[in-house]
Amino acid sequence: MKSSSSLLIVVAAFLGLTSGEQEQDIGMAQAPIISDDFVCEHPPYKVQLVSTSPLVIYLKGFLTEKERTHLKSVGKSAFHSAPAKTAPQSTYIPRDAVVECIEERTLSFQGYASSHTHLEPLQLVRHTPDTPAPDHPQPDWFADQSYRLAENGGNRISSLHVLVHVVPDTADGGVNFPLLNAPRGERWCDVVNCDGAWEEGVTFRPVEGNALYWENLAADGSGREEVVKRELPVTRGEKIGLNIWTRQGVLSNEIREKYGYPSI
Repeated sequence: MKSSSSLLIVVAAFLGLTSGEQEQDIGMAQAPIISDDFVCEHPPYKVQLVSTSPLVIYLKGFLTEKERTHLKSVGKSAFHSAPAKTAPQSTYIPRDAVVECIEERTLSFQGYASSHTHLEPLQLVRHTPDTPAPDHPQPDWFADQSYRLAENGGNRISSLHVLVHVVPDTADGGVNFPLLNAPRGERWCDVVNCDGAWEEGVTFRPVEGNALYWENLAADGSGREEVVKRELPVTRGEKIGLNIWTRQGVLSNEIREKYGYPSI
């Protein structure tokens, strides 16, 4: 796929320079006031290539501490006012200077193959021990044809899953890709569960500030089964993740209104 080849070039440059499930939508988060002197500064995050086919990339230090603090504040009121937990709690984030900075970083990493109009609104998702675990792995790409129509923005080309907050004593809560081969070598053990059986695929540990990027579609536009995933239960503590999805086409304000997304 064209986007894969261009992104691999970007990844190669970075390497040379640096050492799904159903969710309980709790509506739109309220944005706290941002300081007038906020400056968008991109951190020198580290790129680690997990797989070339499908393209899967691990990013260390993708979010800054200030960005993580801001995002936690944005979601705090929405999460605390949510009803009883029957699924992971999720909330869309209003676009502000911090969100636009993160969007810019995401698009830059993907080689500016798309604009911000191709991005779904950024979504915060909270997991606690009360969050029920999904029964089976699920893809981020849409299997239902009605969701993949060009008039609706097309399918999800890529996913970027970022850890915004992980309580220090959090246990378990990784993201498992059962059909993806685990990267080899002890150097991965700080972010990958190296004790898992080979036939279980690969499980990425919840590490605050880090991110995982993967491409969802094959060259013919079909969804890639290798990137189905499952959020493993948090047995102690709490984690808050950030989902950033890039679509094939533009998500107009009409489409955003149709699906309850905030306008841009």
